[in-house]
Amino acid sequence: MRDRATPTKDTDPRPGDRREADSTELCGPAGYLVVWHQGERYVLRVTRNDRLILTKEP
Repeated sequence: MRDRATPTKDTDPRPGDRREADSTELCGPAGYLVVWHQGERYVLRVTRNDRLILTKEP
């Protein structure tokens, strides 16, 4: 995991509530993670260019 900037009062209003996760751990070998939010299905994917994209699924 790479170094992360230290949160400040200006950038993180609730530092105690912050959770962090590595995208490799979240997406696993399949390269995606299904997230349910308020009854809607979203997919977080790692692209070929090693970027993240979150899409809402029908």
